[in-house]
Parts: sequence; structure tokens; C-alpha cells
Amino acid sequence: MSQDNPTQPPKSDTPPGDRIAKVLSRAGLASRREAERMIEAGRVRVNGVQIDSPALNVTPSDKISVDGKPVGDPEPPRMWLYHKPTGLVTTNRDEKGRGTIFDDLPEDMPRVMTIGRLDLNSEGLLLLTNDGEVKRKLELPSNGWLRRYRVRVNGRPSDEMLEPLRTGITVDGEEFQPMTVTLDRQQGANAWLTIGLREGKNREIRRAMEAVNLSVNRLIRTSYGPFQLGELKPGEVEELKRKVVRDQLGIEIEDNTGTAIKKKPSHIVKRKPRKPGVPGPGRPGLPKEPGDKTATGKVIPGKPKPGYGKSKAPRPPSDAPGPRKFGTRVKSTRKP
Repeated sequence: MSQDNPTQPPKSDTPPGDRIAKVLSRAGLASRREAERMIEAGRVRVNGVQIDSPALNVTPSDKISVDGKPVGDPEPPRMWLYHKPTGLVTTNRDEKGRGTIFDDLPEDMPRVMTIGRLDLNSEGLLLLTNDGEVKRKLELPSNGWLRRYRVRVNGRPSDEMLEPLRTGITVDGEEFQPMTVTLDRQQGANAWLTIGLREGKNREIRRAMEAVNLSVNRLIRTSYGPFQLGELKPGEVEELKRKVVRDQLGIEIEDNTGTAIKKKPSHIVKRKPRKPGVPGPGRPGLPKEPGDKTATGKVIPGKPKPGYGKSKAPRPPSDAPGPRKFGTRVKSTRKP
């Protein structure tokens, strides 16, 4: 009777640990690509030895330093929602000396990276994270996270004009995937659209609109995947609870706590307090009723709907001298 010998698992030639660039990214120092450039520049040492190639695996027992400063243990992955205002660029430094979003963030924020970008004249939701793996996971085109935008264009778009965007369009030799485009409202010379896309190439919406003879004069990102802009005001930052990050991204986090507290920008814009009962500015880009005031104090032109903003007329006062007590007899005025 033959006896089967148990098969031994094949030995792996992969050294233990993780790639050095991934470890630096998890520590919140840089993205993977930035970490690789730091290594090539000779800024990283492992166990006191300067390295010049990212093709190195390290373990928790290895001592890593960047620019002479030791790299600590990686923090749990964290994410923030940020309402980017117009006039700021989404880079660490700008060659033209323009303000960046990092100049606007609260001073007690840790080092964060942006997930995707919004150009100078665009506003709305921008995701921030301290973890390079989270950044990479959310930016990969293969994951197909849906981004939604409120877009104001100059012109009178029709379904015929917008159809090329829904089926896919090529601009300057670059193919754009099909977008979801809905015409919400025509308002004078401008129209409001809701646009959804899953790629997010450089200035994709603006370039696609120009290709169908429409000019974008306002662009607001309202959502990125399951994450919503909500009531976040321009310049405000709100951290997501780590349980939300874990559930939405499917990653393991030992510490599921999180602040989820809104923080104001470094440069606070003072606005007059809103009186009780007076409607606020509303969600960015949504049309208002005629006669309403905007956030800047302008009155929306047109006639309001019948009864809009008006209360019922008060009931006319009674001729009776006062309330009658229960059980009081009243003299009849009826003739016999």
C-alpha cells in the first residue's frame, strides 16, 4: 500500500516586509511616487545607510530616516472632506506664487495629500488623506468612483448638443468616457447642468463643453463616490469617522475612532449672522425662488409664486366683550 507524501509549499524568493516607498507613504510623508523621488535624491536612510533605489523591502525592526529625521510608526488611515474655494491651486507649491489649498488649511492639520485635483477656478468637494494607499485606491481609474458636478454654462444647451458627451467624445486626440449629463434649468443666458463622470482627466468637463460650443463659467464638485459636499462651507474641513473610512474603502483599521469635527479655514471670512427665520444661501449652484436674496444680498428677479413667503391673514377680532365662563347663563336676544 503506497503512502502519499505531503507536498511542501514552494519557498518564496520575496523578502519579508513592505517596499520602502509604501512604508513612507503609509507614514504620511509622501505619495509613493514622491517617496521614490526622495529616495533617488538620497534623502532616505535605512539603518544608517543611504539608499538610492526604491527596490528595497523593510520590516518594522528597520530604522528609517528622511533628511536625518526618524520616521515614526504609520498613523491609521484618515480622510477629510474639504470645500475648496475658487482662486486656490491644488499643489504643494506654485511656481507663479499663487495661493494653494495647503495655505488655507487649519494649522493643526497633519500632513495630508489630495485625492485628485480641482483646478484654479473650480470649487467644491476635495478629499484629503494622510495615507498614500487610500489616495491610490481612490484615484485608480479601474475603481470607477463616480464624481458629480454642478456646472453652469453660457449658452442654451439642448439634448442634441449634449448627446456627444453622453456617448463619449474625443477632444484633441484624447478620448473621454461617456458622461451622465442632465439639463436642470435655463436661467437667462446661462444653464445649470448636473454632470457625472468616472475618470477625471485634466480639465475634462471644461474641454468637453468647449467641444460642443458651451463655455463653463462655474464648476462645483458635489460628490466623490459615496462622499458628499453637504453643508460644508467654502474653506471648511471635516474629518470622516474612521469607521466610515473602513466601511467605504474596505480596509482594516485598528482604531475606528475619529473626530468628525468641522474646522474653519486659517483665513476666516467674517459674514453677518443669519437672523432666525431667514433662509440661508442654500446648497451651491441650486436655483432659488424669485424674490429670495442670495448670499451676497442680491434679489432673485421675477415674480414669486402666489402665496410664497406670505403668512395667512390674522382672524378678525370678535365683537364679544370677552371669553365666556362655563355655566354662565346668557340672556337670549330672540324675540318671542
